[in-house]
Amino acid sequence: MKANIATAILTATITAASWHSSPRAENFPSKAVTLVVPWPAGGTTDIGMRALAMATEKHLGQSIVIENRPGAGGVVGPMQMAASSKPDGYTIAQIPITVFRFPFMRKTTFDPATDLTYIIHVTGYTFGVVVRKDAPWKTFNDLLSDAKANPGKINYGTPGAGTSLHITMEQIAKQRGIKWTHVPFKGTPETMNAIVGGHVDVVADATGWGPLVNSGDLRLLVTWGASRTKNWPDVPILKEIGIDMVSNSPFGIAGPKAMDENIVKTLHDAFKKGMEEASYIAQMAKLDQEPVYLNSEDYRAFAAQQLAEQKQLVEELGLKQE
Repeated sequence: MKANIATAILTATITAASWHSSPRAENFPSKAVTLVVPWPAGGTTDIGMRALAMATEKHLGQSIVIENRPGAGGVVGPMQMAASSKPDGYTIAQIPITVFRFPFMRKTTFDPATDLTYIIHVTGYTFGVVVRKDAPWKTFNDLLSDAKANPGKINYGTPGAGTSLHITMEQIAKQRGIKWTHVPFKGTPETMNAIVGGHVDVVADATGWGPLVNSGDLRLLVTWGASRTKNWPDVPILKEIGIDMVSNSPFGIAGPKAMDENIVKTLHDAFKKGMEEASYIAQMAKLDQEPVYLNSEDYRAFAAQQLAEQKQLVEELGLKQE
C-alpha cells in the first residue's frame, strides 16, 4: 500500500514538473507568433505594434505576424483570442484599457481577471482633440463655450464606444455641464476620414492625426498628458485650461489563460529587448508615446487595479448598457 502511495506521489510530481516545463515550452517558439491588434491597419496602435513586432523578431527567433481584428473599442480581438486560442504562446494580443471596462458596460462571460495571461506592459498613448483648419474654434475653451451655449449641437468622433477617448470626453462634459454627441468609429483611419470629410465636428484620438496637424489640415486644440508633448509643444494640456485630468490609456500584451510560465518569460524577454531597439524607440518618438514598462507580475497587479477603477468609472458616468 505504501509503495502504491509513493508511486502515485512520484507520478503526480513528475506530471506536474512536466506541465511546468513541457517539451512545447522548451522548444518555444518553433513557428511564427500571431499578435492580434484589435484596431484597423494604419492606425496609431497598428503602427506602433508593427514597429514593436519587427524590433522583437530577432530576439524571439521567429516572425511575429500582425493580425488586425477591430471592433467594440478594441475588445473583440482580445476576447476572441482568449476564447478560442490555445495557451501555447502562438497567439497573443494587444490589450487596450477598454478590455478592463467592457465587463462593466455589457453582459459578457469574458473576465479579464481570469481569462488572460499577462505578458508585458508596453506604453500609453498621446491623446488630443482636433478640428478642421476652417473650424470656428481656435482653442479648446472656444469649443467648450460653444458646446455649453448649444447643447447637443457639436458632435465628436472617437475610435469606439467605451474607449478612453469616449470616456474622457464624457468626463469633460460632465465636469463642465455641457452636452455633445458621440459618434463611434472603428479606429483612427475612420476618424480621420470623418473629420476631413466634414462628417463630424471634432475628433478625440491618438496621434494618428499628427500628419494632418503638421500639414495644417487639422488644428490640435489640446492634448491630455501630464505635460506638453514633444512634437506639439505649443499646444496646452487639459490641466493648463482648468481641467484636472490626465488620460493616456496605457496598454500591454497578453495571451489566453493558463500559459506555461516559461513561454511567458520567453515572450516577455523578447518584447522587452524589442522595446529597447532604436527602430522602435524612433517610431514611438514619432507617435509621441513614452515607454510604460511593467513585467508580467506587475502587469497582472495593474490589471486588477484597472478592473476596480474602471468599474467605478462606468458606474459614475452611467455607461452600463443592458
